[in-house]
Amino acid sequence: MTKAGKAIWLALVVLGSTAATGWTVEIVEPAGYRMDAYKAPVPATLQGATVVSTADAQRLWREKKAVFFDVMPHTPKPANLPSGTVWKEKDRQDIPGSIWLANVGYGAIPEETAAYFQRALDLHTGSDKTHPVLFYCMTDCWMSWNAAKRAIEWGYRSVLWYPSGADGWEKANLPLEENRPYAVTD
Repeated sequence: MTKAGKAIWLALVVLGSTAATGWTVEIVEPAGYRMDAYKAPVPATLQGATVVSTADAQRLWREKKAVFFDVMPHTPKPANLPSGTVWKEKDRQDIPGSIWLANVGYGAIPEETAAYFQRALDLHTGSDKTHPVLFYCMTDCWMSWNAAKRAIEWGYRSVLWYPSGADGWEKANLPLEENRPYAVTD
């Protein structure tokens, strides 16, 4: 067996052991944004943010104590589809009352996406950077981690991160509603 093969074998043995024994592997919080492989285990922390559980998120939602932002990506209908092509829009079920800010959770975002994100934050917080904002997408999804980190870097001081996301919410038998990506209007 090659050196690389042994390393892979050892990693599989260790990962298999963690699943069988219930051990967990700690994911270290990176210094920068996650730039790829967004659907993967996330760290338990986000420096500058408060990590919230499903019970915490439910309380904040019920009491209307935070603006909820769903940052799940969205693929729009391509403009140049051949005539007669059937396009089925994907349904998105998220936490009722959430603002779906599609595509703002990538590690690198274009200036237009950053402006869209900043404008939505400004509109929904009344330009108050102390107003609580909660970011989520799905369990084991770096999109919400990146979006929350970006809000912190833009000076927001009450950033909440809900890493369990819409599927964690659903697993707790909490209500979901169909949503569409938010369009910022002035």
